[in-house]
Amino acid sequence: MFGLFKKKAGASGLQPESKWLLSINGQMITVTDAKGQVSSISDADLTGIAIETNDSGPWGIDFWWLLFGPEDKLACAFPQGATGESEIFGYLKGLSDVDYDHMKKAMSSTQNAVFAVWRKPA
Repeated sequence: MFGLFKKKAGASGLQPESKWLLSINGQMITVTDAKGQVSSISDADLTGIAIETNDSGPWGIDFWWLLFGPEDKLACAFPQGATGESEIFGYLKGLSDVDYDHMKKAMSSTQNAVFAVWRKPA
């Protein structure tokens, strides 16, 4: 199922999205953006995951993962196609109550929209 979420690199080189680097090391999710800025969130502080889509595709980055922390503040964001994205899918598979229907809807969206895909149980 997660193979649906991969973008292919063009003949001219890497897509801009692949310049973002993701890693999950123990209990920490770390995102390094294309400019080298690093953000992270611990597993314990993660409160929600959403996908934001926009109408800038196919030339712009039109699909973003949003990770929320305490007080539902945005902690990390990265585009679909980021290097290490498969690690995030592995992490998602370990969470309970992931809304895969919202993930599918996000994949087909060409609108400016936000899809909540997981919320930490109360």
